[in-house]
Amino acid sequence: MNRRSPHRVDDVMTKTVVAVGLDARFKEIVTAIDQWQVTAVPVLEGEGRVVGVVSEADLLAKEELRDTDATMIGQRERLADYAKAGAVTARDLMSSPAVTVPSDALLPEAARLMAHHKVKRLPVVDGNGVLKGIVSRADLLKVFLRTDEELADEVRHEVVDRLFPISHGDIRVEVTEGRVVITGSVRDAALIPVAERLAGAVEGVVDAQCHLSGPAAATTP
Repeated sequence: MNRRSPHRVDDVMTKTVVAVGLDARFKEIVTAIDQWQVTAVPVLEGEGRVVGVVSEADLLAKEELRDTDATMIGQRERLADYAKAGAVTARDLMSSPAVTVPSDALLPEAARLMAHHKVKRLPVVDGNGVLKGIVSRADLLKVFLRTDEELADEVRHEVVDRLFPISHGDIRVEVTEGRVVITGSVRDAALIPVAERLAGAVEGVVDAQCHLSGPAAATTP
């Protein structure tokens, strides 16, 4: 992965996706989940538009509630689960509307969606809601596989060279296991916190620290 920041969902998503139609039957869905080793499958209609998601939790309702009575006191708040326990097709099993993410969304947006909705993966869609891929928590972590050399190169060119066009030659960028340290002297001390913030925002950076000195500490050649 050598694309410069910011990375988008379509940079890291899995493009080969198992999905089912609205009329897919219960055992067909269970088989797909087992064969593909996933925890949920998107449900599609028409030309591939995502209309819902069937998860393991949706399917397990049938087993969990097999011997219970929906009319029992204390069970009424779970009527939706009882409805899924009696469902036999994706149309009635799925959670809808599906929580999806646009293919051009930035990675932090996808991460916030996952955290907010407490899901482990999201269907990725285009502007028409058509399925383009799946992005998982593991996919979002791929940016941290970028090499130290790659990160140093981006910090150097996208942060140091742009913020300090005059004094960039007096600045060193070192990256070790994703941790960035910037040292040296600059002419504009006001930009030091900006440099640290921008370096930390580079995709794949674990931590960023600026140990830069301003004009008062600079050495006269």
